[in-house]
Amino acid sequence: MRIRQSGATMMEVLVAILIVVIGLLGLAGLQARINLSEMESFQRSQALILLQDMVDRMNANRKNAASYITAGVGTGQAIADCSALHDAALDLCEWSNSLLGAAESSGGLKVGAMIGARGCVTQLAAAMPAQYQIAVVWQGLNPTVAPGTTCGLGQYGVEATRRAVVASIMIGCLQNDPVTAACITTAADPPLR
Repeated sequence: MRIRQSGATMMEVLVAILIVVIGLLGLAGLQARINLSEMESFQRSQALILLQDMVDRMNANRKNAASYITAGVGTGQAIADCSALHDAALDLCEWSNSLLGAAESSGGLKVGAMIGARGCVTQLAAAMPAQYQIAVVWQGLNPTVAPGTTCGLGQYGVEATRRAVVASIMIGCLQNDPVTAACITTAADPPLR
């Protein structure tokens, strides 16, 4: 009497290996997508911090809010020495340095900000209450939908990779003339800092 051989054939082993390899390749692709999403999330959180920083600076110096208007600071400029500046010029200089990542470095490279970070402050309405828009834009990793702000427009190649966070602030009349009740908007008055 012969005993039949039992166990897996070579074909069954090869099919099992193929299934495991396909599963591992899927996990590797998933890990790559997770890393991209993590980087996008990190950049967005950095942008929100820098956006809020400028909102706070403008709110602290409301009398000189028009002095903050800029077409863009950050990428494309060098890190500057801000020690001789004051008021809005100091705030914009420090904000530009932050956008360039000056606060954090690794191996001599500035690594604290987003890829290609830029900041813009535009005036939406000059009449009281004055309205300003603050935007922080940067280079995203995956194309999505181009943001509505013009800050950084045309600076990132494919517009669908440009990311932006935007905030609007309104500055009301801080002082009325006692005789005419008209809003006093001169910058000659001392700043409210």
